[in-house]
Amino acid sequence: MGDGGNWRADLDCWLEPFLAELNHAARRTMCPHYIAGLIGLGERKSMQPMAARQDGLSYDRLQHFISVGRWDDAPLARTLLAEADRMVGGRDAVLVIDDTSLPKKGRHSVGVAPQYLSTQGKTGNCQAMVSLTLARREVPVLLGLRLFLPTTWTDDATRMARAGVPEAARAPRTKPEIALGEVDRVRAAGVRFGLVLADAGYGCSATFRAGLSARGLAWAVGVPSNVKVYPADVKLLPAEPKPGRPSDFLLPDTASEPAEAVLGRARWCSVTWRSGTKGRLKARFAAARVRVADGPTRRIGGKANQHLPGDEEVWLVGEHRASGERKFYLSNLPPKASLRRLASAIKARWVCEQAHQQVKEELGLDHFEGRSWTGLHRHALMTMLAYAFLQHRRLARAGRGKKAEGGPATASADPSGRTPGHAGQPGPAPHAMPALRSAPQPRIIELNVPK
Repeated sequence: MGDGGNWRADLDCWLEPFLAELNHAARRTMCPHYIAGLIGLGERKSMQPMAARQDGLSYDRLQHFISVGRWDDAPLARTLLAEADRMVGGRDAVLVIDDTSLPKKGRHSVGVAPQYLSTQGKTGNCQAMVSLTLARREVPVLLGLRLFLPTTWTDDATRMARAGVPEAARAPRTKPEIALGEVDRVRAAGVRFGLVLADAGYGCSATFRAGLSARGLAWAVGVPSNVKVYPADVKLLPAEPKPGRPSDFLLPDTASEPAEAVLGRARWCSVTWRSGTKGRLKARFAAARVRVADGPTRRIGGKANQHLPGDEEVWLVGEHRASGERKFYLSNLPPKASLRRLASAIKARWVCEQAHQQVKEELGLDHFEGRSWTGLHRHALMTMLAYAFLQHRRLARAGRGKKAEGGPATASADPSGRTPGHAGQPGPAPHAMPALRSAPQPRIIELNVPK
Protein backbone atom coordinates (compact mmCIF):
# COMPACT_ATOMS: atom_id res chain seq x y z
CA MET A 1 0.00 0.00 0.00
CA GLY A 2 3.04 2.24 0.09
CA ASP A 3 2.55 3.84 3.54
CA GLY A 4 2.58 1.06 6.12
CA GLY A 5 -0.41 0.84 8.42
CA ASN A 6 -1.90 4.19 7.40
CA TRP A 7 -4.00 2.47 4.75
CA ARG A 8 -6.15 0.87 7.46
CA ALA A 9 -7.12 4.24 8.89
CA ASP A 10 -7.81 5.45 5.37
CA LEU A 11 -10.00 2.38 4.79
CA ASP A 12 -12.07 3.07 7.90
CA CYS A 13 -12.64 6.63 6.73
CA TRP A 14 -13.51 5.60 3.15
CA LEU A 15 -15.96 2.98 4.39
CA GLU A 16 -18.03 5.41 6.48
CA PRO A 17 -20.83 5.87 3.90
CA PHE A 18 -20.97 2.10 3.44
CA LEU A 19 -21.10 1.33 7.14
CA ALA A 20 -23.89 3.86 7.54
CA GLU A 21 -26.03 1.45 5.49
CA LEU A 22 -25.51 -1.35 8.03
CA ASN A 23 -27.98 -1.17 10.90
CA HIS A 24 -26.18 -3.59 13.21
CA ALA A 25 -23.04 -2.87 15.22
CA ALA A 26 -21.53 -6.33 14.63
CA ARG A 27 -21.87 -5.94 10.87
CA ARG A 28 -20.33 -2.48 11.00
CA THR A 29 -17.39 -4.11 12.77
CA MET A 30 -17.06 -7.16 10.53
CA CYS A 31 -17.24 -5.34 7.20
CA PRO A 32 -13.93 -3.41 7.65
CA HIS A 33 -12.26 -6.54 9.08
CA TYR A 34 -13.28 -8.62 6.10
CA ILE A 35 -12.14 -6.03 3.54
CA ALA A 36 -8.88 -5.48 5.42
CA GLY A 37 -8.31 -9.25 5.33
CA LEU A 38 -8.73 -9.23 1.54
CA ILE A 39 -6.29 -6.34 1.14
CA GLY A 40 -3.71 -7.39 3.73
CA LEU A 41 -0.76 -9.74 3.51
CA GLY A 42 -1.16 -13.44 2.93
CA GLU A 43 -1.68 -15.47 -0.20
CA ARG A 44 -4.93 -17.16 0.83
CA LYS A 45 -7.97 -14.89 1.27
CA SER A 46 -10.52 -17.42 2.51
CA MET A 47 -12.07 -16.80 5.93
CA GLN A 48 -9.94 -19.07 8.14
CA PRO A 49 -6.56 -17.61 7.04
CA MET A 50 -7.94 -14.07 7.20
CA ALA A 51 -9.22 -14.61 10.75
CA ALA A 52 -5.90 -16.13 11.81
CA ARG A 53 -4.00 -13.07 10.56
CA GLN A 54 -6.09 -10.56 12.58
CA ASP A 55 -5.79 -10.55 16.37
CA GLY A 56 -9.06 -11.07 18.22
CA LEU A 57 -11.02 -11.97 15.10
CA SER A 58 -12.71 -15.37 14.93
CA TYR A 59 -13.62 -17.43 11.90
CA ASP A 60 -17.14 -17.90 13.26
CA ARG A 61 -17.80 -14.16 13.27
CA LEU A 62 -16.59 -13.76 9.68
CA GLN A 63 -18.61 -16.81 8.63
CA HIS A 64 -21.76 -15.40 10.20
CA PHE A 65 -21.22 -12.01 8.56
CA ILE A 66 -20.71 -13.40 5.05
CA SER A 67 -22.66 -16.64 4.80
CA VAL A 68 -25.14 -17.06 7.66
CA GLY A 69 -26.38 -13.69 8.88
CA ARG A 70 -29.68 -12.40 7.55
CA TRP A 71 -29.12 -8.87 6.30
CA ASP A 72 -29.63 -6.95 3.07
CA ASP A 73 -26.44 -6.19 1.13
CA ALA A 74 -28.25 -4.19 -1.58
CA PRO A 75 -27.60 -0.81 0.15
CA LEU A 76 -23.86 -1.55 0.14
CA ALA A 77 -24.04 -2.37 -3.57
CA ARG A 78 -25.88 0.91 -4.28
CA THR A 79 -23.30 2.89 -2.33
CA LEU A 80 -20.57 1.20 -4.36
CA LEU A 81 -22.27 2.39 -7.57
CA ALA A 82 -22.37 5.96 -6.26
CA GLU A 83 -18.69 5.83 -5.25
CA ALA A 84 -17.64 4.30 -8.60
CA ASP A 85 -19.50 7.03 -10.47
CA ARG A 86 -17.80 9.68 -8.36
CA MET A 87 -14.37 8.21 -9.11
CA VAL A 88 -14.57 7.33 -12.80
CA GLY A 89 -18.09 8.01 -14.08
CA GLY A 90 -18.76 10.41 -16.93
CA ARG A 91 -19.74 10.65 -20.57
CA ASP A 92 -16.25 9.49 -21.58
CA ALA A 93 -16.42 6.41 -19.31
CA VAL A 94 -17.08 2.91 -20.66
CA LEU A 95 -19.15 0.13 -19.14
CA VAL A 96 -17.58 -3.24 -19.91
CA ILE A 97 -19.68 -6.40 -19.75
CA ASP A 98 -17.86 -9.71 -19.48
CA ASP A 99 -17.80 -12.84 -17.37
CA THR A 100 -15.16 -14.42 -15.22
CA SER A 101 -14.82 -18.03 -14.09
CA LEU A 102 -13.91 -19.27 -10.61
CA PRO A 103 -12.47 -22.82 -10.63
CA LYS A 104 -14.26 -24.96 -8.04
CA LYS A 105 -14.20 -28.64 -7.14
CA GLY A 106 -17.21 -30.75 -6.17
CA ARG A 107 -20.82 -30.24 -7.20
CA HIS A 108 -22.54 -28.72 -4.16
CA SER A 109 -21.19 -25.16 -4.35
CA VAL A 110 -23.78 -22.93 -6.00
CA GLY A 111 -23.53 -22.74 -9.79
CA VAL A 112 -20.63 -25.17 -10.12
CA ALA A 113 -20.68 -27.12 -13.39
CA PRO A 114 -18.34 -27.99 -16.26
CA GLN A 115 -17.99 -24.65 -18.06
CA TYR A 116 -15.43 -22.83 -20.18
CA LEU A 117 -12.48 -21.54 -18.15
CA SER A 118 -11.19 -18.48 -19.99
CA THR A 119 -7.99 -18.35 -17.95
CA GLN A 120 -7.12 -21.94 -18.92
CA GLY A 121 -8.65 -22.02 -22.40
CA LYS A 122 -10.58 -25.20 -21.72
CA THR A 123 -13.71 -26.58 -20.05
CA GLY A 124 -13.47 -27.26 -16.34
CA ASN A 125 -15.49 -27.35 -13.14
CA CYS A 126 -16.17 -23.76 -12.15
CA GLN A 127 -18.59 -20.99 -11.27
CA ALA A 128 -19.22 -18.30 -13.91
CA MET A 129 -20.05 -14.74 -12.91
CA VAL A 130 -21.28 -11.97 -15.21
CA SER A 131 -19.28 -8.82 -14.47
CA LEU A 132 -19.78 -5.10 -15.05
CA THR A 133 -16.79 -2.77 -14.95
CA LEU A 134 -16.87 1.02 -15.15
CA ALA A 135 -13.64 2.53 -16.48
CA ARG A 136 -12.26 5.90 -17.49
CA ARG A 137 -8.69 6.86 -18.37
CA GLU A 138 -7.34 3.38 -17.67
CA VAL A 139 -8.89 3.20 -14.18
CA PRO A 140 -11.47 0.40 -13.78
CA VAL A 141 -13.90 -0.09 -10.91
CA LEU A 142 -15.95 -3.28 -10.68
CA LEU A 143 -19.67 -2.58 -10.28
CA GLY A 144 -21.23 -6.02 -10.27
CA LEU A 145 -20.56 -9.76 -10.18
CA ARG A 146 -23.67 -11.89 -10.68
CA LEU A 147 -23.62 -15.70 -10.76
CA PHE A 148 -24.82 -17.52 -13.89
CA LEU A 149 -26.72 -20.74 -13.20
CA PRO A 150 -26.39 -23.50 -15.85
CA THR A 151 -29.41 -25.67 -16.69
CA THR A 152 -28.02 -28.44 -14.48
CA TRP A 153 -28.89 -26.09 -11.64
CA THR A 154 -32.06 -24.38 -12.85
CA ASP A 155 -33.58 -27.79 -13.65
CA ASP A 156 -32.97 -28.98 -10.07
CA ALA A 157 -35.15 -27.07 -7.58
CA THR A 158 -33.91 -29.11 -4.62
CA ARG A 159 -30.30 -28.36 -5.41
CA MET A 160 -31.02 -24.63 -5.71
CA ALA A 161 -32.95 -24.56 -2.45
CA ARG A 162 -30.09 -26.32 -0.66
CA ALA A 163 -27.66 -23.68 -1.92
CA GLY A 164 -29.98 -20.85 -0.88
CA VAL A 165 -30.68 -19.50 -4.36
CA PRO A 166 -33.39 -16.82 -4.00
CA GLU A 167 -36.72 -17.53 -5.70
CA ALA A 168 -36.23 -14.53 -8.01
CA ALA A 169 -32.94 -15.98 -9.31
CA ARG A 170 -34.09 -19.55 -9.97
CA ALA A 171 -35.60 -19.05 -13.43
CA PRO A 172 -33.21 -19.89 -16.29
CA ARG A 173 -31.44 -16.78 -17.60
CA THR A 174 -28.71 -16.48 -20.19
CA LYS A 175 -25.61 -14.42 -19.52
CA PRO A 176 -26.81 -11.64 -21.91
CA GLU A 177 -30.13 -11.52 -20.02
CA ILE A 178 -28.29 -11.24 -16.70
CA ALA A 179 -26.09 -8.51 -18.19
CA LEU A 180 -29.06 -6.43 -19.37
CA GLY A 181 -30.58 -6.70 -15.90
CA GLU A 182 -27.32 -5.46 -14.40
CA VAL A 183 -27.18 -2.59 -16.91
CA ASP A 184 -30.66 -1.55 -15.75
CA ARG A 185 -29.55 -1.69 -12.12
CA VAL A 186 -26.52 0.48 -12.82
CA ARG A 187 -28.47 3.03 -14.85
CA ALA A 188 -31.21 3.24 -12.21
CA ALA A 189 -28.50 4.24 -9.70
CA GLY A 190 -27.43 7.13 -11.96
CA VAL A 191 -24.02 5.76 -12.97
CA ARG A 192 -22.70 7.74 -15.96
CA PHE A 193 -21.02 6.18 -19.00
CA GLY A 194 -20.97 6.81 -22.73
CA LEU A 195 -20.33 3.40 -24.27
CA VAL A 196 -21.06 -0.26 -23.52
CA LEU A 197 -18.45 -2.85 -24.52
CA ALA A 198 -18.67 -6.65 -24.59
CA ASP A 199 -16.95 -9.63 -26.19
CA ALA A 200 -18.41 -12.07 -28.72
CA GLY A 201 -20.01 -14.16 -25.99
CA TYR A 202 -22.51 -11.32 -25.61
CA GLY A 203 -22.22 -9.64 -29.02
CA CYS A 204 -23.45 -12.73 -30.85
CA SER A 205 -26.84 -12.29 -29.16
CA ALA A 206 -29.16 -10.21 -31.35
CA THR A 207 -31.47 -9.78 -28.36
CA PHE A 208 -28.61 -8.35 -26.29
CA ARG A 209 -27.62 -5.85 -28.99
CA ALA A 210 -31.24 -4.85 -29.52
CA GLY A 211 -31.67 -4.46 -25.76
CA LEU A 212 -28.78 -2.01 -25.57
CA SER A 213 -30.09 -0.03 -28.55
CA ALA A 214 -33.61 0.04 -27.10
CA ARG A 215 -32.16 1.62 -23.97
CA GLY A 216 -30.57 4.36 -26.08
CA LEU A 217 -27.01 3.16 -25.37
CA ALA A 218 -23.99 3.31 -27.66
CA TRP A 219 -22.19 -0.04 -27.88
CA ALA A 220 -19.32 -1.95 -29.50
CA VAL A 221 -19.30 -5.74 -29.19
CA GLY A 222 -17.34 -8.67 -30.56
CA VAL A 223 -18.99 -11.11 -32.99
CA PRO A 224 -17.97 -14.39 -34.65
CA SER A 225 -16.38 -14.19 -38.09
CA ASN A 226 -19.35 -15.99 -39.64
CA VAL A 227 -22.04 -13.55 -38.50
CA LYS A 228 -24.18 -12.72 -41.56
CA VAL A 229 -24.59 -9.11 -42.70
CA TYR A 230 -26.17 -7.18 -45.56
CA PRO A 231 -24.93 -3.95 -47.18
CA ALA A 232 -26.32 -0.92 -45.37
CA ASP A 233 -28.30 0.13 -48.44
CA VAL A 234 -30.03 -3.26 -48.87
CA LYS A 235 -33.64 -2.92 -49.98
CA LEU A 236 -36.62 -5.14 -49.23
CA LEU A 237 -38.63 -5.69 -52.41
CA PRO A 238 -41.94 -7.51 -53.01
CA ALA A 239 -41.36 -11.18 -53.78
CA GLU A 240 -42.74 -12.81 -56.90
CA PRO A 241 -46.39 -13.77 -56.16
CA LYS A 242 -46.94 -17.46 -55.43
CA PRO A 243 -49.98 -19.42 -54.28
CA GLY A 244 -50.32 -19.37 -50.50
CA ARG A 245 -47.80 -16.55 -50.04
CA PRO A 246 -48.93 -13.20 -48.54
CA SER A 247 -49.05 -10.32 -51.02
CA ASP A 248 -46.78 -8.22 -48.80
CA PHE A 249 -44.03 -10.85 -48.67
CA LEU A 250 -40.69 -8.95 -48.92
CA LEU A 251 -37.23 -10.22 -49.75
CA PRO A 252 -33.81 -8.47 -49.73
CA ASP A 253 -32.44 -7.41 -53.11
CA THR A 254 -29.03 -8.92 -52.27
CA ALA A 255 -27.83 -11.93 -50.31
CA SER A 256 -26.28 -11.76 -46.86
CA GLU A 257 -22.61 -12.67 -46.41
CA PRO A 258 -20.36 -13.65 -43.51
CA ALA A 259 -18.54 -10.74 -41.90
CA GLU A 260 -15.20 -12.27 -42.83
CA ALA A 261 -16.13 -12.31 -46.53
CA VAL A 262 -17.38 -8.72 -46.52
CA LEU A 263 -14.23 -7.34 -44.92
CA GLY A 264 -12.06 -9.68 -46.97
CA ARG A 265 -12.64 -7.31 -49.88
CA ALA A 266 -11.81 -4.24 -47.81
CA ARG A 267 -8.64 -2.23 -47.63
CA TRP A 268 -7.09 -2.82 -44.23
CA CYS A 269 -5.32 0.17 -42.66
CA SER A 270 -2.72 0.28 -39.91
CA VAL A 271 -4.19 2.16 -36.94
CA THR A 272 -2.39 3.27 -33.78
CA TRP A 273 -4.86 3.79 -30.97
CA ARG A 274 -2.36 4.84 -28.31
CA SER A 275 1.29 4.85 -27.22
CA GLY A 276 2.10 2.23 -24.61
CA THR A 277 5.08 1.61 -22.36
CA LYS A 278 6.60 -0.61 -25.05
CA GLY A 279 5.85 1.66 -27.97
CA ARG A 280 2.91 2.35 -30.23
CA LEU A 281 -0.04 -0.02 -29.93
CA LYS A 282 -1.34 -0.73 -33.39
CA ALA A 283 -3.05 -3.27 -35.60
CA ARG A 284 -4.72 -3.34 -39.00
CA PHE A 285 -8.40 -2.46 -39.16
CA ALA A 286 -11.16 -2.28 -41.74
CA ALA A 287 -14.77 -1.17 -41.44
CA ALA A 288 -18.04 -1.20 -43.37
CA ARG A 289 -21.56 0.06 -42.77
CA VAL A 290 -23.94 -2.91 -42.69
CA ARG A 291 -27.26 -4.24 -41.46
CA VAL A 292 -26.99 -7.47 -39.53
CA ALA A 293 -29.00 -10.49 -40.68
CA ASP A 294 -30.93 -10.76 -37.43
CA GLY A 295 -34.46 -9.95 -38.61
CA PRO A 296 -37.35 -12.40 -39.11
CA THR A 297 -36.61 -15.66 -40.95
CA ARG A 298 -37.61 -16.26 -44.57
CA ARG A 299 -36.90 -18.69 -47.32
CA ILE A 300 -34.37 -16.77 -49.40
CA GLY A 301 -32.59 -18.01 -52.52
CA GLY A 302 -34.01 -21.49 -52.05
CA LYS A 303 -32.66 -21.71 -48.49
CA ALA A 304 -34.97 -21.96 -45.50
CA ASN A 305 -34.60 -20.06 -42.20
CA GLN A 306 -32.58 -17.19 -43.63
CA HIS A 307 -32.73 -13.95 -41.67
CA LEU A 308 -33.89 -10.66 -43.13
CA PRO A 309 -31.79 -7.56 -42.41
CA GLY A 310 -32.32 -5.95 -39.03
CA ASP A 311 -33.65 -2.42 -38.70
CA GLU A 312 -30.46 -0.82 -37.40
CA GLU A 313 -27.51 0.24 -39.56
CA VAL A 314 -24.24 -0.42 -37.73
CA TRP A 315 -20.50 -0.61 -38.20
CA LEU A 316 -18.84 -3.93 -38.99
CA VAL A 317 -15.19 -3.68 -37.91
CA GLY A 318 -12.36 -6.13 -38.46
CA GLU A 319 -9.05 -6.29 -36.59
CA HIS A 320 -5.99 -8.08 -37.98
CA ARG A 321 -3.43 -8.55 -35.22
CA ALA A 322 0.30 -8.95 -35.67
CA SER A 323 -0.05 -12.58 -34.56
CA GLY A 324 -2.21 -13.25 -37.62
CA GLU A 325 -5.41 -13.56 -35.56
CA ARG A 326 -8.48 -11.76 -36.88
CA LYS A 327 -11.33 -10.43 -34.76
CA PHE A 328 -14.67 -8.95 -35.77
CA TYR A 329 -16.95 -6.44 -34.08
CA LEU A 330 -20.23 -4.60 -34.47
CA SER A 331 -20.91 -1.08 -33.19
CA ASN A 332 -23.74 1.43 -33.37
CA LEU A 333 -21.39 4.40 -33.11
CA PRO A 334 -22.37 7.24 -35.50
CA PRO A 335 -21.77 6.89 -39.27
CA LYS A 336 -19.17 9.66 -39.14
CA ALA A 337 -17.04 7.89 -36.51
CA SER A 338 -13.44 7.59 -37.64
CA LEU A 339 -11.65 4.28 -37.93
CA ARG A 340 -9.39 5.27 -35.07
CA ARG A 341 -12.42 6.11 -32.93
CA LEU A 342 -13.85 2.66 -33.64
CA ALA A 343 -10.52 0.98 -32.89
CA SER A 344 -10.03 2.93 -29.64
CA ALA A 345 -13.52 2.00 -28.47
CA ILE A 346 -13.03 -1.68 -29.25
CA LYS A 347 -9.63 -1.87 -27.56
CA ALA A 348 -10.92 -0.22 -24.37
CA ARG A 349 -12.43 -3.55 -23.33
CA TRP A 350 -9.06 -4.83 -22.08
CA VAL A 351 -9.52 -3.04 -18.77
CA CYS A 352 -12.04 -5.55 -17.41
CA GLU A 353 -9.60 -8.40 -17.97
CA GLN A 354 -7.03 -6.60 -15.86
CA ALA A 355 -9.60 -5.96 -13.12
CA HIS A 356 -10.59 -9.63 -13.08
CA GLN A 357 -6.97 -10.70 -12.77
CA GLN A 358 -6.33 -8.29 -9.90
CA VAL A 359 -9.38 -9.18 -7.81
CA LYS A 360 -8.45 -12.85 -8.13
CA GLU A 361 -4.69 -12.69 -7.66
CA GLU A 362 -4.54 -9.87 -5.11
CA LEU A 363 -7.93 -9.83 -3.38
CA GLY A 364 -8.99 -13.49 -3.39
CA LEU A 365 -12.22 -13.37 -5.41
CA ASP A 366 -11.82 -17.07 -6.23
CA HIS A 367 -10.75 -18.08 -2.70
CA PHE A 368 -14.25 -18.31 -1.22
CA GLU A 369 -14.82 -21.79 0.24
CA GLY A 370 -18.53 -21.59 1.04
CA ARG A 371 -21.31 -23.18 -0.99
CA SER A 372 -24.22 -20.75 -0.73
CA TRP A 373 -25.56 -18.13 -3.13
CA THR A 374 -25.60 -15.50 -0.39
CA GLY A 375 -22.07 -16.20 0.80
CA LEU A 376 -20.58 -16.11 -2.71
CA HIS A 377 -22.26 -12.84 -3.65
CA ARG A 378 -21.36 -11.16 -0.36
CA HIS A 379 -17.75 -12.26 -0.73
CA ALA A 380 -17.77 -10.91 -4.30
CA LEU A 381 -19.21 -7.60 -3.04
CA MET A 382 -16.47 -7.33 -0.41
CA THR A 383 -13.78 -7.90 -3.06
CA MET A 384 -15.35 -5.17 -5.22
CA LEU A 385 -15.34 -2.80 -2.25
CA ALA A 386 -11.69 -3.63 -1.57
CA TYR A 387 -10.81 -3.03 -5.21
CA ALA A 388 -12.70 0.28 -5.30
CA PHE A 389 -10.86 1.41 -2.18
CA LEU A 390 -7.49 0.65 -3.78
CA GLN A 391 -8.50 2.57 -6.89
CA HIS A 392 -9.57 5.46 -4.66
CA ARG A 393 -6.05 5.53 -3.21
CA ARG A 394 -4.44 5.32 -6.64
CA LEU A 395 -6.49 8.29 -7.83
CA ALA A 396 -5.72 10.24 -4.67
CA ARG A 397 -1.99 9.63 -5.10
CA ALA A 398 -2.19 10.64 -8.75
CA GLY A 399 -3.98 13.82 -7.69
CA ARG A 400 -1.25 14.63 -5.17
CA GLY A 401 1.36 14.08 -7.86
CA LYS A 402 -0.47 16.44 -10.17
CA LYS A 403 -0.50 19.19 -7.55
CA ALA A 404 3.16 18.65 -6.66
CA GLU A 405 4.38 18.67 -10.26
CA GLY A 406 1.98 21.27 -11.58
CA GLY A 407 0.88 19.02 -14.43
CA PRO A 408 -1.50 16.24 -15.30
CA ALA A 409 -1.14 12.87 -13.66
CA THR A 410 -2.85 9.64 -14.66
CA ALA A 411 -3.56 6.87 -12.18
CA SER A 412 -2.56 3.41 -13.23
CA ALA A 413 -5.36 0.90 -13.37
CA ASP A 414 -3.26 -1.44 -11.27
CA PRO A 415 -3.78 -0.80 -7.53
CA SER A 416 -0.44 -2.41 -6.75
CA GLY A 417 1.30 0.34 -8.69
CA ARG A 418 2.62 -1.82 -11.56
CA THR A 419 2.60 -0.29 -15.01
CA PRO A 420 0.05 -2.11 -17.14
CA GLY A 421 1.36 -3.59 -20.36
CA HIS A 422 -1.64 -5.26 -22.03
CA ALA A 423 -1.66 -4.81 -25.77
CA GLY A 424 -5.28 -3.66 -25.73
CA GLN A 425 -4.93 -0.70 -23.40
CA PRO A 426 -6.83 2.44 -24.32
CA GLY A 427 -5.12 5.72 -23.81
CA PRO A 428 -5.86 9.41 -23.91
CA ALA A 429 -8.35 10.54 -26.50
CA PRO A 430 -6.69 10.37 -29.93
CA HIS A 431 -6.36 13.36 -32.21
CA ALA A 432 -9.33 13.89 -34.49
CA MET A 433 -9.13 11.76 -37.63
CA PRO A 434 -10.82 12.27 -40.99
CA ALA A 435 -14.35 10.90 -41.10
CA LEU A 436 -14.82 7.56 -42.83
CA ARG A 437 -16.13 7.88 -46.32
CA SER A 438 -18.42 5.58 -48.23
CA ALA A 439 -17.56 3.60 -51.32
CA PRO A 440 -19.97 1.86 -53.70
CA GLN A 441 -21.83 -1.19 -52.49
CA PRO A 442 -21.09 -2.93 -50.13
CA ARG A 443 -19.79 0.37 -48.82
CA ILE A 444 -16.39 -0.85 -47.67
CA ILE A 445 -14.53 1.94 -45.92
CA GLU A 446 -11.05 2.85 -47.12
CA LEU A 447 -9.10 5.24 -44.99
CA ASN A 448 -5.48 6.31 -45.26
CA VAL A 449 -4.23 6.76 -41.73
CA PRO A 450 -1.15 9.01 -41.47
CA LYS A 451 1.89 7.31 -40.00
